[in-house]
Amino acid sequence: MSIQPDEKKTAHRVTEPAPATDFVAGPAAAGKSLAVLRVATGFVFLWAFLDKLFGWGYATPAKGAWINGGSPTKGFLSGVHAGPFESMFHSWAGTWWADWLFMLGLAGIGLAVMAGIGLRLSAAAGALMMLMMWAAEWPLARTTSTGEATHSTNPIVDYHVIYALVLIALAAAAAGDTWGLGRRWAGLVGDRTWLR
Repeated sequence: MSIQPDEKKTAHRVTEPAPATDFVAGPAAAGKSLAVLRVATGFVFLWAFLDKLFGWGYATPAKGAWINGGSPTKGFLSGVHAGPFESMFHSWAGTWWADWLFMLGLAGIGLAVMAGIGLRLSAAAGALMMLMMWAAEWPLARTTSTGEATHSTNPIVDYHVIYALVLIALAAAAAGDTWGLGRRWAGLVGDRTWLR
């Protein structure tokens, strides 16, 4: 029995498309992405501390620098004109303890997050700081106590909430393990996981 040419079956080879090489996904890429986010977020806090300490002329003029006798909290807290905590924040504005707590918080959170250590404590402290700053700006209000428009762009989720969520996500993902001192720090604190 012979096979005629039109009856021959030809084998077709199916080739898979080559994977895209411009983006590499996976655990290594995720760890590096979180490390970049961690360092950038820590730098936001550290920069705020340094600018308020030295008055580099961005958010804080030289004459308002903490080392020149300025208060890191007076301008912001005395400018609160919305929300149910307005009088409380006014009473805190410029007090020594508010200045010290705010500056220690900025420096501690910034350094710890950039180094990748104590991310759980940093997340808790940073989320609390962001919650208080959110309450001070009170984006839920449409007008201030003086009757002016607040120009709030989102009454619930603003940049304070985003920063808090980023800090929590970095701690939950152990983002200090990549390009940071997270693993070494975990070895030092041992079973006291709340310090990680």
